[in-house]
Amino acid sequence: MENLFRIDTLSSAMPLIFAGILLLILIISFRSRAVVFCQYLEAMTGIRLKPSDVRRVYREKGRNGVRELFLDLIIREDLKDGPIDPEDTLSRRVVKSSSHQVVE
Repeated sequence: MENLFRIDTLSSAMPLIFAGILLLILIISFRSRAVVFCQYLEAMTGIRLKPSDVRRVYREKGRNGVRELFLDLIIREDLKDGPIDPEDTLSRRVVKSSSHQVVE
């Protein structure tokens, strides 16, 4: 039974080293979720948000709280642009993905 847990060579330590590397990658990916969310939000909408704010909302209200924060920020940003004219033909254009034809 003693030999089962003994690590004598580098080749016997490789599975543990690999598991440690995977654990490190997992921890880094979970820690960077708020940063990635803020980068996505800024790239797609122009809204700047701090990762610490996202972490705080997630800690206090969970996933739904972050969703509410996101929707609130999107609505506020849209209201800055003013009303949208429903008769505007550019906003009603739809592109068919298979034939790339514009349908109005």
